[in-house]
Amino acid sequence: MKSRLVTFAGLLALALAMPVAAQKKYDAGASDKEIKIGNTNPYSGPASAYGAIGKSIAAYFRMVNERGGINGRRINFVTYDDGYSPPKTVEMVRKLVEQDEVLLVFQPLGTPSNTAIQKYMNGKKVPQLFVATGATKWNDPKHFPWTMGWQPNYQTEARIYAKHILDTKPNAKIAVLYQNDDYGKDYLKGFEDGLGAKKNMIVAKASYEVSEPTVDSQILQLKSSGADVFFNITTPKFAAQAIRAAYDTGWKPTHYLNNVSNSVGSVLKPAGLEKAVGVITSAYLKDPTDKRWANDAAMKTWREFMAKYNPEGDLSDPFNVYGYTVAATLEQVLKQCGDTLTRENVMKQAASLKRFRVDTMLPGISITTSPSDFAPIEAVQLERFNGQQFELFGEVISAEQ
Repeated sequence: MKSRLVTFAGLLALALAMPVAAQKKYDAGASDKEIKIGNTNPYSGPASAYGAIGKSIAAYFRMVNERGGINGRRINFVTYDDGYSPPKTVEMVRKLVEQDEVLLVFQPLGTPSNTAIQKYMNGKKVPQLFVATGATKWNDPKHFPWTMGWQPNYQTEARIYAKHILDTKPNAKIAVLYQNDDYGKDYLKGFEDGLGAKKNMIVAKASYEVSEPTVDSQILQLKSSGADVFFNITTPKFAAQAIRAAYDTGWKPTHYLNNVSNSVGSVLKPAGLEKAVGVITSAYLKDPTDKRWANDAAMKTWREFMAKYNPEGDLSDPFNVYGYTVAATLEQVLKQCGDTLTRENVMKQAASLKRFRVDTMLPGISITTSPSDFAPIEAVQLERFNGQQFELFGEVISAEQ
């Protein structure tokens, strides 16, 4: 009898324990059937070229849903137009968190916009995940554990351009155009740090506000300095203007363009492809205009994705590759979350990526994070525009080099 009681007690304990072990954990925005993800993007306004990213992400999640979702859960992607205006971003993000009750806010775009919401997101303990800006400040898990970047940071990228100039044109006279906000100043700081004791090579600087109609006057000012190297720190609309204005005024410096505006479709075509010949930039994703990827399996898959889920998207626009790749990164994080779809676990899994690769990334580049390192991608490769496409040159350069 005693033996039977012990056996029965053991079975009872096991039966009681099993539901606990299999218990699913959810925060707002998650359920057995759905994961609700919030986003803001400038579908209008001075940075509307980046709207392609939001559209590509939405298309990616349509594909995911058609395949059965993530761990059986459908993705509900809620995205709002903030017009690249920080006050509007604050309004839209509050709506996403407090009314739509999303699990996380993913890929909100712009340094000023993300700065405006960072304290709010961390105060609410809602993931501000894989933000679409390379400002260095997003890698600060000690003070902002709910905010994480994704792309290479601006200061590292700018230091790489500075090193290339020092190696190839040690006597250069440099002119810099930059957007007058945290984004532009972050690039500028990295560039000056990269030049180090030789930052007096910068002979002219000019800034612009996103509310200005053109940067034509700034280009004339920089040209008059006699500079033979130009570092162009601009968002797409102004990048196209600067490329066109430099060419049209007869100024032919060695031209470095920040990565966030190196789209052939959104920037170089509007500027005039012939006017962009020789432009140097950096890459960490495969450029859809680069013929070396014509028969690449990953880019074939991407083109098929575009044809089916984003047919209005421009196949020459790398922002569509970017949206696809960052969405695939979030898909991996949510897969790792399993049935524990809490905001805390989302950040835990985002900080646990080890050499994760989406095949649309350049060979030799991968994503690694840790609880003390919120900078997922820390390597780039330089490339030069030949009038039709960008051509990679040199080796992959990491942040440590």
